[in-house]
Amino acid sequence: MPLLEATGVHGGYGGMNILHGVDMTINNDEIGVIIGPNGAGKSTMLKAIFGMLNVTEGDIKLRGESIKNVAPNKLVHMGMGFVPQEKNIFPSMTVQENLEMGAYIHPSRVSAMLEQVYELFPPLKEKRRQPAGELSGGQRQMVAMGRALMVEPSLLLLDEPTAGLSPLYMNEIFTRVKDINKAGVGVLMVEQNAKQALAIADKGFVLAAGQNRYTDTGQALLNDPEVAKSFLGG
Repeated sequence: MPLLEATGVHGGYGGMNILHGVDMTINNDEIGVIIGPNGAGKSTMLKAIFGMLNVTEGDIKLRGESIKNVAPNKLVHMGMGFVPQEKNIFPSMTVQENLEMGAYIHPSRVSAMLEQVYELFPPLKEKRRQPAGELSGGQRQMVAMGRALMVEPSLLLLDEPTAGLSPLYMNEIFTRVKDINKAGVGVLMVEQNAKQALAIADKGFVLAAGQNRYTDTGQALLNDPEVAKSFLGG
């Protein structure tokens, strides 16, 4: 049974559909990457999965159970974490306070989960008493991802996790994504750094105009001349 299965998803904002029949399936041991041009519906698809916009047609299932239009707070309890691209930390709170905010559904597990997050992101342990807003962009992204992991999700959704980061931090984030997946968390992320993201992807989904243009393994998409020409800069 797939961890996540989206079939024929239509949805959007204010009665206007941006998604026009999108299909996506990933298993719990897989990293899925969504790429495509601006306006293709990539972030919209993540929001549709996380119950942040109305799905008008199709279905989305988590471990075989329909979650179509289920509220985000209920999805968190069902094992889903979501890291938006922007405004994903509390700048005035310390790193540890940010992380603790993510553990509200498992208060008895706070200490254990903190240790796991600090093991995954060592810089955060060193800076745990520092206001999160004082960190570098890459470290702030680590805080956001760490807080989402505090709910012990089975599926982690990441919207542009490397946006605006230096190449060094971009590679660091991708390495951590692989580590998160190896720990048993399925990952579905939207990425503009398409080549680097597909290189770590088990499955890749190329969207254009709210529809699947290509779906294959990450490596197959990297090797596809049409994908390279149209979506990877040659």
